[in-house]
Amino acid sequence: MSYSVGQVADFAGVTVRTLHHYDEIGLLVPSGRSHAGHRRYEDADLDRLQQILFYRELGFSLDEVAALLDDPDADPMAHLRRQHELLQGRIDRLQQMAAAVEHAMEARKMGINLTPEEKFEVFGDFDPDQYKDEVQERWGDTDAYRQSQERTAKYTKEDWLRIQAAADDLNRRIAELMASGAAADSEAAMDLAEEHRQQIAQFYYDCSYEMHACLGEMYVADERFTATYEAIRPGMAAYLKGAITANAARHAA
Repeated sequence: MSYSVGQVADFAGVTVRTLHHYDEIGLLVPSGRSHAGHRRYEDADLDRLQQILFYRELGFSLDEVAALLDDPDADPMAHLRRQHELLQGRIDRLQQMAAAVEHAMEARKMGINLTPEEKFEVFGDFDPDQYKDEVQERWGDTDAYRQSQERTAKYTKEDWLRIQAAADDLNRRIAELMASGAAADSEAAMDLAEEHRQQIAQFYYDCSYEMHACLGEMYVADERFTATYEAIRPGMAAYLKGAITANAARHAA
């Protein structure tokens, strides 16, 4: 019994184009051809395709899949055992994530007006609740904290996306200015530092120049903040701190 490329595509839920590509790169070469030269797949080909799709679902590249399937020392049962272990690990991880989401749904820390799924979509790998207790302990009695809590509790998903886009754009321009060789105390750098302060004032709380300078110090003193900016461009935390300090001095003069 053999099957056409269209039949196999329907069986496996892939496109004909995908099967053609697998054939072209030697990952899944059909066992036969019709008299007209069309691809014909046999049961062994379908077994290999199943293995390919399992590994692809687990995140392996096509090159990695080929290396695994063409390993002369591996047998079909070995592949199934490996895939079962990998899938079980993924299930365990997903169960942990589900528990974390359920906890977030119950806690609703910081009053962010988003579902957990939306919050993960907006903030990516960064968890805005991660340091909630520490933030509350350090600044919970301040007007800035209360003002920030009141504002952020009203933000929607669209608000957070807009805020994140503004922050990403500003960080990009700061990194580009660094790359140009401009000094941290240059007019251009101080102007970006002022924009940074104004973003905080617009989205979170009234941020004085003195308070902004304290934030700049924290960006280099606290390794968590430093890592955030270093991931954008090495040296950016210190550069931004220098620009903030210079801008505060400019407006104090």
